[in-house]
Amino acid sequence: MQANNRTDDNNSRKAALEAASPAAARAMELFRAGYNCSQSVFGAFTGVLGIDFETAARIASSFGGGIGRMREVCGAVSGMCMAAGFACGYSDPLSYEEKSAHYRRIQELAGSFKAENGSIVCRELLGISRPGPDSPEPEPRTAGYYKKRPCELLVGQAAAILESYLNSRQ
Repeated sequence: MQANNRTDDNNSRKAALEAASPAAARAMELFRAGYNCSQSVFGAFTGVLGIDFETAARIASSFGGGIGRMREVCGAVSGMCMAAGFACGYSDPLSYEEKSAHYRRIQELAGSFKAENGSIVCRELLGISRPGPDSPEPEPRTAGYYKKRPCELLVGQAAAILESYLNSRQ
């Protein structure tokens, strides 16, 4: 019964995110289409960033599953950080003020994600207790996959966090 309640809660959270955030809705749609968590979040911002989707998908392709299914930093968080860097990052290596401001921004974004989910680490978010990389083979995207994984919700949350941040800067 507890698993059904958790599934119902996640479904209502997903629906609320999709209704409140166009970026979250797009990221979740991309995830359901088979893109990894990082591609889904970064890809949700291609229009805002002025980058084509294929380029964004290739850039983000290595970061799914906590970087190549090694279960390290959540790919949704990585995608959020890549999009934030593209939108408002720095390029001058000697501009310590810009660098500090950007790192502060990234810490704030990651902190918001962590406050919602308890971690930014893939294996912790998935409840995987063993350390180290997972098989490099991605799991087939079946109904059971989506039911047992929080990833769709996580990509929505990461996209909503970044969308809110970018909107607050306008």
